[in-house]
Amino acid sequence: MFSRHVTKDISAYCHGEVSAAEAKYFSEHIMACVKCRSQFEEIKIGIKFAEQLSRFPAPETLWRDLETRLDKCPQGFVVQPRRSVWPLRFAAAAVVIIFVAGLGIWWKAHSPKPINNVAVASWGVERINGTIKIGTAGVEDKGQLAVGEWLETGSDSCAHIDVSSIGQVEVDSNTRVRLVQTQPTEHRLELARGKMSARIWAPPRLFFVDTPSAVAADLGCAYTLEVDDHGASLLRVTSGWVALELKDRESMVPAGAACQTRPGVGPGTPYFEDAAPEFRQSLTKVDFDPDVGVRTLALTEVLNRSRRQDTLTLWHLLPRVEVESRGKIYDKLARLVPPPANVTREGVIQLDETMLNSWRSVMEDLWTQL
Repeated sequence: MFSRHVTKDISAYCHGEVSAAEAKYFSEHIMACVKCRSQFEEIKIGIKFAEQLSRFPAPETLWRDLETRLDKCPQGFVVQPRRSVWPLRFAAAAVVIIFVAGLGIWWKAHSPKPINNVAVASWGVERINGTIKIGTAGVEDKGQLAVGEWLETGSDSCAHIDVSSIGQVEVDSNTRVRLVQTQPTEHRLELARGKMSARIWAPPRLFFVDTPSAVAADLGCAYTLEVDDHGASLLRVTSGWVALELKDRESMVPAGAACQTRPGVGPGTPYFEDAAPEFRQSLTKVDFDPDVGVRTLALTEVLNRSRRQDTLTLWHLLPRVEVESRGKIYDKLARLVPPPANVTREGVIQLDETMLNSWRSVMEDLWTQL
């Protein structure tokens, strides 16, 4: 199906009209090709705007008036321009009608169509073992998860979900998930409790998972996400990247790393899973302990135990600690990975965005090579 570039297939991909294999190839190409990715982003924005347009029927009086005027015109008669503004108004109305009609035809052609009373916009679910429910109904083998519906697994059960044409999700036991939205520009689940594993081959930021304490934004990857009974979560990334977000707080988590979240706080600081237990325990205190003194002592332990790859953690900590602690983090970072020439200690302490991003671009290669 696909040629060297995939620009001609963007519309088909956005509307779920390609197979899983084709969608995977398309996504891999988009992530590597700047030209195709740029056009994809433009079309995605256009589709998003179209989805938000409201449709209003033209008033019956307009149609009757137009028909009356057309009936009065002799065959072959050409209307000459006059000073009256009415012809211009009717011309403008005609343009609007044509546009709305065209948009309606496009929407009808691309909106979800029922197949055997099951909406195409729903996601396919397969029971792997045990007892699972969609809504209040049990699923014996296969089913469909529609927007707004909850999928629940029991203590001895798990299930498989096809995420449109962009990936797959495995739902573990004692888990509750809901399909929030599935559109060409966004696919979204809500994980209320339990554990799920996702493998996504879509371009970045098409698949999202809402939890009680953060939103996981997929950047083309594989990961597991757990939510406990208190709403806290743990993200573990096995390939690619995932962004954990809540308001203006964001943690970028690469393969081999993990990140905790807490209700009311949001995402903590990402860390590589092979870090020493003492490092991780101290980092949890830095992220979530309400006592400033405890956080200060814990930060000293984190700095003492930091390795070169732990610059991932230290870079994320810079905007999250008190100003007086940023100089200590800068000094440790500079010893582990010397900053570029345009990065200064004072600039980093003041959280100069250009300097932070410049230094991050140097350290990022280290983070992704692990």
